[in-house]
Amino acid sequence: MSALIVVDLTPTDSEKLGAYSAQAAETLKPYGGEFLAKGAIESLHGDASFSTKVVIQFPDRDSAVNWYHSDAYQAIIPTRDQGMNSQFHLVS
Repeated sequence: MSALIVVDLTPTDSEKLGAYSAQAAETLKPYGGEFLAKGAIESLHGDASFSTKVVIQFPDRDSAVNWYHSDAYQAIIPTRDQGMNSQFHLVS
C-alpha cells in the first residue's frame, strides 16, 4: 500500500527554500517518491497553522521512512530549517 508524507510549511527565507526544494526533489528519486500536490492552502474548516502544503507519495511506508532518514535527505535539513517552519507527517 502506498504511503504519503504530508508537509505543512510556512516559508521564512525564499532563497534557502528554493535551494532546499531543488535538492529535496532529487533525494526522492531512489525511493520512488513523487509530488502529488504543492501549494498554498485554503482552509475549508478550522484555522490553518501553516500557509503551504506538500503531499509526497511513496510506493510503501518503508520507502517513505527510508527517504526521510537517508543520508542525502538528512544532509539538507539545515537548509530546510533555514528556509521554512514545517511539520512532516507520515500517513500509511
